[in-house]
Amino acid sequence: MGELMLLLNLILILLIGGAIAWWSERLGTHLPRLIAVFVVLIDLAYLLNYLAGIPLEQLSVVPDAADPSSWLLAYQLDWIPRFGISFQLAMDGLSLVLILLTLVLGVIAIISSWNEKNDRQGFFQANILWTLAGVIGVFLAMDLFLFFLFWEVMLVPMYLLIAIWGHEGKAYASMKFFIFTQFSGLLMLLAILVLAILHHNATGIYSFSYFDLLATPIESGMAHWLMLGFFIAFVVKLPGFPFHTWLPDAHTQAPTAGSVILAGILLKTGAYGLIRFTVPLFPEAALDFAPTAMFLGVAGVIYGAVLAFSQSDFKRLVAYSSVSHMGFVLLGVFAWNSLALQGAVMQMVAHGFSTAALFMIAGALQQRLHTRDMSKMGGLWHHMPRMGAVALFFALASLGMPGVGNFVAEFLVLLGLFAVNPWMTAAAALGLITAAVYSLIMMQRAFYGKPDTDLVVTDFAWLEMTAMAIMIVALVWLGLYPQPVFDMVQPVLDSLSNVVSSTSAAVGAQ
Repeated sequence: MGELMLLLNLILILLIGGAIAWWSERLGTHLPRLIAVFVVLIDLAYLLNYLAGIPLEQLSVVPDAADPSSWLLAYQLDWIPRFGISFQLAMDGLSLVLILLTLVLGVIAIISSWNEKNDRQGFFQANILWTLAGVIGVFLAMDLFLFFLFWEVMLVPMYLLIAIWGHEGKAYASMKFFIFTQFSGLLMLLAILVLAILHHNATGIYSFSYFDLLATPIESGMAHWLMLGFFIAFVVKLPGFPFHTWLPDAHTQAPTAGSVILAGILLKTGAYGLIRFTVPLFPEAALDFAPTAMFLGVAGVIYGAVLAFSQSDFKRLVAYSSVSHMGFVLLGVFAWNSLALQGAVMQMVAHGFSTAALFMIAGALQQRLHTRDMSKMGGLWHHMPRMGAVALFFALASLGMPGVGNFVAEFLVLLGLFAVNPWMTAAAALGLITAAVYSLIMMQRAFYGKPDTDLVVTDFAWLEMTAMAIMIVALVWLGLYPQPVFDMVQPVLDSLSNVVSSTSAAVGAQ
């Protein structure tokens, strides 16, 4: 029961906290912000308290991907037993790292919108908390029907954040975001239902449990179609080329907190789905499809970087840079070796911090200057030296400067990819060169040059600098000492690799 309560409470604290924040708006505009930060910090402290009681040796044990009892935490409760649907939650090292990232960036997202004059502040903060709850549900759900439910639940508050509190083109951007994610989600639902039916045909038992479905025998042609259903849903969210077109509009029009959550957290659910579900459930089909997936990854790296270079809108530049950086995750997943997978997970974490910070800076600039157009900026370092200094750090982190987590991530992905396809590695490396160009041009246009002496703007205050300091420390720590993250995720990656290799061997024997 204690395991159930811990896993369930991680979600319930945010759901109930969102309702309290919404109710509190009648008592004042500042109270919902304070409640929202307090709720996320409680959730984080609750998880850290559990972590403090875990022996380090337990984190290094390779779990059995098909046996939930070998995971850090697992609980299953019957929900719709007639169809084998259960309320099944489980946590291992991979989901633990991503939940920690979610909660830390949740605090950052609330701080990023602290000084914005958003109407209905309580409902605004409630939607932030409910989005976080949905994301944590995605990382914990091990029943595929429950996973799909959380997958859809997290989209609704995100849609509302863009549609209600977004900028000038919010209606178009929010509808485009919703249509892309809903359509791709329905493809995944169809694949889940067919997979459950195939499992019933093979065993006589209905089950949506991930642990049961891992061993489902599937005919080769059908496996390819089902794999594509999962792949498209996750690559749309990643986003990967050519399914990325919703992202620049959503990022550009979203409020600052929405952009931080979208870039730092929501995109990672797509990467998580590829690692956890797409390859292990359909190993033969996924590995057959790997050259195509890696080609799309290379295309995304180069295409996103080139388009980022051509932007004059600060937020669109950062949005297209996300397309480029998440292309490395796609490469790492489908290269499917230890180095590449470690790099993909590290990219998920490091990109979460670096891009969230850049979107926070973009939102602060728009709030102060009422424009995102870099051609109307210039010399801002003179007026805002603290913002200029942190912007330079995160620009250098984004281009993969040695000493930060982004460098470790992209280096490992390229190293792992080289063992699989040297030519694709060389092509993907071009994205690193372009990243240096667009990152430094962004700094040149916005912060360098001749300052406008008549401009009166305020620099980052202590609250914003505190948020930036957290992300700077996190990226430097990941760059200089990434081993703790590797120690947590490597047993899980080994476990998933064992599933893929054993299933492939069994199919080959047939």
